[in-house]
Amino acid sequence: MNQKELHSFLDFKAQQYESIDFITHDPIQIPHQFSEKKDIEIAAFLSATIAWGNRVSILKSAQKMIEIMDKSPYDFVIHHQEKDLNNFKGFVHRTFNEKDLKYFVKALKNIYKYHDGLENLFTSDKLHLQERIHQFKKTFFELDHLPRTQKHLSDPLKGSAAKRINMFLRWMVRSAENGVDFGIWKNISSSELSIPLDVHTGNIARKLGLIERKQNDAKTLLELDSKLRKFDPKDPVKYDFALFGLGAFEKF
Repeated sequence: MNQKELHSFLDFKAQQYESIDFITHDPIQIPHQFSEKKDIEIAAFLSATIAWGNRVSILKSAQKMIEIMDKSPYDFVIHHQEKDLNNFKGFVHRTFNEKDLKYFVKALKNIYKYHDGLENLFTSDKLHLQERIHQFKKTFFELDHLPRTQKHLSDPLKGSAAKRINMFLRWMVRSAENGVDFGIWKNISSSELSIPLDVHTGNIARKLGLIERKQNDAKTLLELDSKLRKFDPKDPVKYDFALFGLGAFEKF
């Protein structure tokens, strides 16, 4: 395909996969259980954090987190006492365990009490969004924590494609028009977002000639972003649906 044909093809596939049906196969279904902004944010952030590995396992683990928090994530985060964190005993999703989850809940409480919430920490006129992820991680880990827990938040400035946090940002920022993403963060533009680069999107992007690098890292993400922004500078991350759908559902 030439560039014009590729553009049309990706637009078609993005439209095809960005539908309500997509939710049934995706961790985004967890925050879709809620209607209040802060519940959505916390459910989305925690679900995105563990979104690697088998999708059935991701959904099961994410739902378990929500149920442990009495299906009221914001209320649990803000009002929990130390003894309430014992409810997480035995929780594990791959390498993310109860100790990591306990810290994440404490860090979220700190963010809502002293930093005006998650959206505020990602809002800036001066920094590129990937730089804001770096700053967010520094704030997130300003409380005492186990060093091992830091690996569960990626840092683009250390070479990571930061797939899970970019996916979380897509969920929060992109329009809810098609019933998938939420569009509840109004201070960040969709034009600033980056693709949640993973195995599926990376492999399909290479097959389509969008990227050449073999690693799924920050440099590759920048390469892919620059191509997709030429197709749609206002909403380049809509192509996440196209690339993921082609890889995960069509085995393209």
